[in-house]
Amino acid sequence: MLLRRIARPLFASWFVSQGVDALRHPSAHAQVVRDGVDGLRTRVPAAAHDRVPAPVARVLTGEVTDKELATLAQAHGAAMLVAGAMLAVGRAPRAAALALAGLTLPIVLVNLPVGAKAALTKDERRARSERFVRALSFTGGAVLAGVDLEGRPGVSWRVQHARTDRAALKAARAAEAAKHVDD
Repeated sequence: MLLRRIARPLFASWFVSQGVDALRHPSAHAQVVRDGVDGLRTRVPAAAHDRVPAPVARVLTGEVTDKELATLAQAHGAAMLVAGAMLAVGRAPRAAALALAGLTLPIVLVNLPVGAKAALTKDERRARSERFVRALSFTGGAVLAGVDLEGRPGVSWRVQHARTDRAALKAARAAEAAKHVDD
């Protein structure tokens, strides 16, 4: 459908631009991650740090260096760029959209409006809130794009109709056999 061919690249453009920006300016993205993690750290009890995997615990305790966060931001940006480009050109669009939905979850988490609000200025809180709402919106849109069947029936519909057709064929054969027995 023509609408999908226009809408997908338009929708994917945000993901592609975010991916390119993360690749070009990883330190800015690393700082956003650091601020978000610092906010989350105040909400996660210290006892819970022992129950999370070691890499997550390193992030929560602040042991991750800025260089490591910048590399993580670049890797995340590259993944968003690739998945966004795949969605834009229509290569495995459902898988690409679901991957993008998963890739926006960390953005939602680091921009949660929780944590050390006193340390943020009014403009910083507003920017964080806008990033949170934007990421949440794009996550929802990516989920919708990921479950779009493009007007074709889904697997559950096909299975149900195959069962119905098989039952109808079986009943027709039984009726035919009964008719031949009566003759």
